[in-house]
Amino acid sequence: MCKLSILRKMSILILVLFSSTAVLQTNAIMFRLAPNAQKCLRDEMHGNQIVAGEYEITKAPGQKIDYVVRDTKGHILAQKEDISKGKFSFTSELYDTFEICFISQVPSTYRGIEQEVALDIKKGIETKSYEGIGEAAKLKPLEVDLKRLEDLSDAIVQDFALMRKREEEMRDTNESTNSRVLFFSIFSMSCLLGLATWQVLYLRRYFIAKKLI
Repeated sequence: MCKLSILRKMSILILVLFSSTAVLQTNAIMFRLAPNAQKCLRDEMHGNQIVAGEYEITKAPGQKIDYVVRDTKGHILAQKEDISKGKFSFTSELYDTFEICFISQVPSTYRGIEQEVALDIKKGIETKSYEGIGEAAKLKPLEVDLKRLEDLSDAIVQDFALMRKREEEMRDTNESTNSRVLFFSIFSMSCLLGLATWQVLYLRRYFIAKKLI
């Protein structure tokens, strides 16, 4: 029975590890950038979260591509000119949306061709190298997996907390909007009733003055 219990626990752990690995896997984005054009991508970032990216661009003689990363306030988080292959990383202080733009620059003497841009962005625990952490702390493979699961559970809890906060904000906005619509409807009805009453009284005085009634 003891062996069976251990096997069940190990099976559950393997299943959870497989699920977490599937969640942490990311797919690179690939797109074509026309000469003298600009392509921007947007994504969300949580507060105090590390965002890391890796890019690779096909070479084209006489052409160059720059990239710049900005937040919603226009602050530059990362920037580099004449890129071909490399990495970048930055840390966000607050929850915000960042935008990464790739700008193609081709001299007027060149006709220019399209270039392929491959971009892979990771955030939060996706940026951590657990193999390196395990080697530095001399952890066993199972301990490294448990550390990964712990970080993953913390990230899930933070995501749920953020979703709950958004839901509360949306609910407050809906309640405020409903209250304003109700007050506006009451005000509109009052104005219409007042206008109708004034018209009836005005017509009554007019008919009396003309001795029609």
